[in-house]
Amino acid sequence: MGGQIKPHRELDCLGLYCPEPVFRTRQEIDKLAVGQVLEVIADDPAAEEDIKRLVKRLGHQLLELRKEKDRFHFLIKKVT
Repeated sequence: MGGQIKPHRELDCLGLYCPEPVFRTRQEIDKLAVGQVLEVIADDPAAEEDIKRLVKRLGHQLLELRKEKDRFHFLIKKVT
């Protein structure tokens, strides 16, 4: 799957700590149209679980979660 999905928007949360990455991710998802994809990049260790929970709670789809060194890359598809 890596590299095949082109996100419509990208959100850089590097250097931000809980709850900021989750808060900003929620704001960006709200701006998307249904079917669009958001890429979130974060380096807060708590973001891995926090953003996964947010996506599930909102009913969207986590297409990909990968870790590169100390960075998490999330691909989130807005489905509702």
